[in-house]
Amino acid sequence: MTTTVRPNKPDTVKEFEFTTRDFNRVRGLIYKRAGIALADSKHEMVYSRLARRLRATGVRSFELYLDTLENRPDSEEWEAFTNALTTNLTSFFREAHHFPILAEHVRARPQPVTVWCAASSTGEEPYSIAMTLCEALGPAASQSHVIATDIDTNVLNTAASGIYALDRLDKMSPERARRFFLRGKGQQDGLVRVRPELRQMVTFKQLNLLSDDWPISGPFDAIFCRNVMIYFDKPTQGKILSRFAPLMKPDALLFAGHSENFLYVSDAFKLRGKTVYELDPTHSAHRMVARRVEK
Repeated sequence: MTTTVRPNKPDTVKEFEFTTRDFNRVRGLIYKRAGIALADSKHEMVYSRLARRLRATGVRSFELYLDTLENRPDSEEWEAFTNALTTNLTSFFREAHHFPILAEHVRARPQPVTVWCAASSTGEEPYSIAMTLCEALGPAASQSHVIATDIDTNVLNTAASGIYALDRLDKMSPERARRFFLRGKGQQDGLVRVRPELRQMVTFKQLNLLSDDWPISGPFDAIFCRNVMIYFDKPTQGKILSRFAPLMKPDALLFAGHSENFLYVSDAFKLRGKTVYELDPTHSAHRMVARRVEK
């Protein structure tokens, strides 16, 4: 019997050289710019996403691309660089157990209520919050407000348009879908758009959680900061949480992602329920907020 020996398939040759030094430079730049701590395992992801920026800008090497960023701190390319490296996995009513808690919470609040969604992505989360307010408060919800922020300007544009593929509503009840969405016709078949009255409840703004100046002000009845802290190291998480506390009413709620635990990061909060936190009344931050609200 004759055995045919096949040569090993050669590794795919990358379009651009991407060295460990390049990767470490990217890690340093995105950490300084946005607080995102990229793991060693993200090497291929970083190459794939930033190679698109090299093609778009006509730059022929990562070294030159990164040199340009470092030498031009005010370059518009910084926004594209940051957008490329942020992850935007989301869906309507994701981590569904939070929304009945929010509904119960706002029913007991003085009206109107204000909620901050601190990582809005393409808008599914803040619109889910707004839908919950409508279902919980009835007509009074029209006076309530959702502030939705994200560092990625591309996803904010998608969110503000309120247009989604119809299959994004697959897990939503038909009654809820009819109440809050308009179905496209003709060339818009297969698309839905958030109804104007719901979109009017939500304001989208670009915000970098690492920035010294946040274009928002509280106090808020609730803050949703879900599945974003996992991209920050512990010192950065602690810094952000310390800035959340003064923006919250004394009995406000903070909603975290399913894999996030803030108890080992900040002593300003205590756990109220599954990934739901409230200000610790024994902490100085709570007393400071209480004084602010009284004024």
